[in-house]
Amino acid sequence: MVRFRSKKLPTEVVLRDPVHGYIHIEDKVIFDILKAKEFQRMHRIKQLGPISYVFAGATHTRFEHNLGVYELTRRICDIFAKNYPSQKPGDGLWDDDNRLLVECAGLLHDIGHGPYSHTFEHLFDTNHEKIGQKIITDPNTEINQALKQVSPNFPDLVASVIAKTYPNAQVVKMISSQADADRMDYLQRDAYFTGVTYGQFDLSRILRVIRPYRDGICFTNNGMHAVEDYIVSRYQMYQQVYFHRVGRSMEVILHHLLQRAKDVYKNGNLRVTPSLAKFLEGNWTLDDYLKLDDGVMETNFSMWTQDRDPILSDLSKRYLFRKPLASVKINEETKNLLPKLKDLINQAGFDPTYYTDTNSAFDEPYDAYKPTGKNANSQIEIMQDDGTLIELSELSPLVRALNGTLQGDERFFFPKTMLSKDDEPQIFDPLYQKFQKYVRNGELRYLRRPRKKD
Repeated sequence: MVRFRSKKLPTEVVLRDPVHGYIHIEDKVIFDILKAKEFQRMHRIKQLGPISYVFAGATHTRFEHNLGVYELTRRICDIFAKNYPSQKPGDGLWDDDNRLLVECAGLLHDIGHGPYSHTFEHLFDTNHEKIGQKIITDPNTEINQALKQVSPNFPDLVASVIAKTYPNAQVVKMISSQADADRMDYLQRDAYFTGVTYGQFDLSRILRVIRPYRDGICFTNNGMHAVEDYIVSRYQMYQQVYFHRVGRSMEVILHHLLQRAKDVYKNGNLRVTPSLAKFLEGNWTLDDYLKLDDGVMETNFSMWTQDRDPILSDLSKRYLFRKPLASVKINEETKNLLPKLKDLINQAGFDPTYYTDTNSAFDEPYDAYKPTGKNANSQIEIMQDDGTLIELSELSPLVRALNGTLQGDERFFFPKTMLSKDDEPQIFDPLYQKFQKYVRNGELRYLRRPRKKD
């Protein structure tokens, strides 16, 4: 095993954090990464994007989340080194020579995120994980130069941890599994800044019962209920915060706003900042990507509120000034009504391409046996007193009830004016009345045909 070492700072740097209290930095490489311009960019990218339109305090950034994951990773390494140090190769315990590698990977796990990450990725065919690995391995970045202080191949090894190809499963699963430092931080952090209590599980207890084993990371049996609490917290955060219908509505508007910008740009009639222009052209570089942040995007949106294209101007105003779309739940049966409703919306003067959408928001709170995908082979194991491992849902009826289930809904989004009841005179128009007959208690429903009298 290679010993990864960094020069120590003359004095420990301690950062105040509202979630973890203090974040401790002793290694020069960690501090140099923190100062790198690519990492400082994270200050300008909100962690939850449009969710801040729903939860006013949710303006925290990916900068502090990355730091939080680093701090949790550092604490876990401390616990493993103290309580479960490896005595001989292959004994399944913790080799602390991996510490610096996993701490750097935790600090950099989200470095590739751009503004409005998932919406942006879908429209411009980017991938934040691959871009993150490129930022780490590109010799022109300040992050790459900082990592090379450790060894010439250290950037590649850090990237391999994030890519989940590093051969030590303990290192990979510390930042990428169903119970990792990444999730533990964002649940606590997002709960704190949104002002909800759903994500506040017993982190201190989790850290007391976490331990390494030969194939990864598990928890001791006296801490099973703390892990249950964590799973339930994750479930509730997704249903109540991440899947909030107004937040999803703002994401729909954002998606259509950027799509309309692409369409208008093709006709050569759009004012746009140079960095975003590269993406509208489909001819961008890593340097162009690193110039994008929330501020750049909102500068463009502000310009576009005055654009000659009425749809682009209107969508920009709807996004910047928080004018969400209305929505109703749909299912496989009521989806058949959507063409009819879109036609009514079109008759009301709204182009359905830009003013309607279907949006699915489903999550698996826990899946013990998912063979592929992001959470492949990352079931949560509980170690018994005799050293045997039992998968969590076999011990917990609560987790068993959530295991492998999809939780969430699918919604149809459309202009609120189709449902206005107070200040819109068109509410009395037969077109609007016809639309509203299909909407009952927040769901889309078929009209009931009157029964024939005998």
